[in-house]
Amino acid sequence: MGIFDRDRSAERLPVSLITGFLGSGKTTLLNRLLKQPEMGDSAVIINEFGEIGLDHLFVESVSGEIKLMRSGCICCTVLSDLDQTLRDLLARRQEGSVPPFGRILIETTGLADPAPIMQSLFANPLLVHRLRLDCVIATVDCVHGAMQLDMQPEALKQAALADRLLLTKADMAGQAAVDALAARLARLNPGAPRHIVRHGEIGKDRLFAGPGPDGERRIRELARWFPAPAPVPAHAHAHAHGHDGHDHGGHDHDGDVNRHDARIRAHCLTAETPLDWQSCNEWLRLLREVHGAELLRVKGVLALRGESGPVIVHGVHHVFHPPVVLTDWPTADRRSRLVIIARDLDGAELARSWRDLAEHAATLP
Repeated sequence: MGIFDRDRSAERLPVSLITGFLGSGKTTLLNRLLKQPEMGDSAVIINEFGEIGLDHLFVESVSGEIKLMRSGCICCTVLSDLDQTLRDLLARRQEGSVPPFGRILIETTGLADPAPIMQSLFANPLLVHRLRLDCVIATVDCVHGAMQLDMQPEALKQAALADRLLLTKADMAGQAAVDALAARLARLNPGAPRHIVRHGEIGKDRLFAGPGPDGERRIRELARWFPAPAPVPAHAHAHAHGHDGHDHGGHDHDGDVNRHDARIRAHCLTAETPLDWQSCNEWLRLLREVHGAELLRVKGVLALRGESGPVIVHGVHHVFHPPVVLTDWPTADRRSRLVIIARDLDGAELARSWRDLAEHAATLP
């Protein structure tokens, strides 16, 4: 078909977002990470409204607002526009006026919505060919986290968008509270691994996606969301289910229909036979057009007619990264798999339209 970008992730620098509500331990986490020797090639961008500074890690000014840390990392603050900050940092790296760095960490403010940053990395033509989104890390306070999820839409969205969920201050909360928060986060964002973190201590390998082409990393991430393939009846072409294998529609697990995260679901769609890209692209376009505001995150791997490798799709709200095709499937599982985390989305209608899409592809010559 030749209409998709090839995977060039090895040429792009990984960017990781560290988000979380006020006082949830983002800066403590960042301080601990930057003291690990293997993180010495990091560039850190912090917001000027951050709650506290990094722990006296600055040793000298490199260029204006850019500082060099004892760990070897460089750090700068967002003075106004994050996109401009990123472009300036990349330009200085290319011209050699700052030490070379191999990754970028962005610490958001406690009240920040991570979605606009993710959208810039997907769609800004000045950034998309030089940077890639590696992962979104959200810290959740075990003492106040449940209340914040109830009352603060920013905290809820940070947790729903995350690739990794770090439960902090567990030593200050009772075990029952920690278990209840972990269970609630598992329902809200079933594909994100959850880690108990004490005093910000966690190894980088548990947070970042690690080596390998971008698409292969995404497929490994998606594997967390889906059960092992089950035998499929000969007439079946598509399935849609909730995170435990069943479509839950609008039902709330805890019975509290007024709680904000009771309205958010992870919809997991699969198709056993290859899809038609023209129809699939139109399906995704309509999904964005009609439900873009409710689409918190979309991640998927598609098996398409005419493509020998899988095609990776990734989006936040209305903005999607250009689809990328891999040279080959990294595993024997060659189903299309799409994960949609959305608010107030009709799961039954979504499953019906996806099933129609798959059945239409099966009828094509």
